[in-house]
Amino acid sequence: MTRRSWVADLAGLAVAAVLVFPVYWMVLTAFKPGVDVLTYTPRFLPSAATLDNFRSALARPQFWSSVGNSVVITLSTVAISLLVAFAAALAVARLRFTGRAAFIVMIMFVQMIPLTAMVIPLYLLLNSVGQTDQLTGVVATYLAFVLPFTVWTLRGFVANVPVDLEEAAMVDGCTRLQAFRRVVFPLVAPGLVATSVYAFIQAWNEYVLAYVMLSSPEKQTVTVWLAAFTTQKGTEWGPLMAASCLTALPVVVFFLILQGRIATGLTAGAVKG
Repeated sequence: MTRRSWVADLAGLAVAAVLVFPVYWMVLTAFKPGVDVLTYTPRFLPSAATLDNFRSALARPQFWSSVGNSVVITLSTVAISLLVAFAAALAVARLRFTGRAAFIVMIMFVQMIPLTAMVIPLYLLLNSVGQTDQLTGVVATYLAFVLPFTVWTLRGFVANVPVDLEEAAMVDGCTRLQAFRRVVFPLVAPGLVATSVYAFIQAWNEYVLAYVMLSSPEKQTVTVWLAAFTTQKGTEWGPLMAASCLTALPVVVFFLILQGRIATGLTAGAVKG
């Protein structure tokens, strides 16, 4: 290896260490006893690992109901966004219609708007139709920032599938629907998987919109539930880190299940058409 390669590898390892360290510290703190958590001298290994922080987190009120709410909201957001985005991506990539360019520009423009800038308008809109403090209202707000990215991403995957493949399948006797199901869909499936991971992570980890839209404790999401560990008396760091580990588990499991197709999906997309 050349000197430049060694420098690049070391730089990559340094960046990776910086990115991984907060996660390591979160997991480490979750297993630390209270004495080690509050000490002024950093302990990079716990003197005696304990599960008390996890027991304390699981014993908190509203944990399981919050997890259930997050699961319902996240899965609904992923399913609806993929269905709508896939249909929109097919239309944008395959059809030539009036306003197509304007639609693409609008998708790009919406992605540039900060999420916090949409909180008040979305709240007023949902309040006018009685959807504040409702899980369906939260799903609708999540779709507002998940859909533009999923449409844009899936458009690239659909555009990367040559139209000639569909036409060849139809020449061989397939209907348009059969050509789509047998030719196009298998080639776009890795892109759907990669996009679903993005939508899952965004919906599961979102905090601001859920905090503003949901006022009832029994309807809060798990990210809002985490805020209960910070009170006027201070922050319970051990239980909070344990709860954060539990909150991160679904995302990790979802990623591990789909990791093979994610790699394929991320390298299969193109930006043509």
